[in-house]
Amino acid sequence: MSKQTYFEDVAEDSRLPVLAKEPTRRQLAMYAGASGDYNIFHYDQEAAKANGLPDVVVHGALKTAFLSQMLTEWAGKKGMILKLSIRYRQMDVPGSPMFCKGKVVRKYVEDGRNLVECEIWTENAPGDRTTTGTAIVQLPTR
Repeated sequence: MSKQTYFEDVAEDSRLPVLAKEPTRRQLAMYAGASGDYNIFHYDQEAAKANGLPDVVVHGALKTAFLSQMLTEWAGKKGMILKLSIRYRQMDVPGSPMFCKGKVVRKYVEDGRNLVECEIWTENAPGDRTTTGTAIVQLPTR
């Protein structure tokens, strides 16, 4: 994990550090085994293409895991994701770069908790947002 992020150090409209990923077919196979998601479109290229897909596709929940990794690394050990909402908008394929990005849209205190609302997304190489969402993260104070 990276350094600890504190509530006092966060500003609205600030960007979260980008997390770059490049999922592989092997990673998809490993994720299928771990998650139990053996949908044919995640491992069978012929079936995927026969159904109009460009290739096998990255599991949506794996993209959620990447976004969660970005958030937890940014929040640090004392931070905590309280709420995560994700929308899958476009498919990603293995072997193509994917960038997890985010920005702070709101910073507030509620019930004694220091909260930060973030807009989060994955981007493909051309810059399309393939997954979008929001997160509420609780951060410690100094």
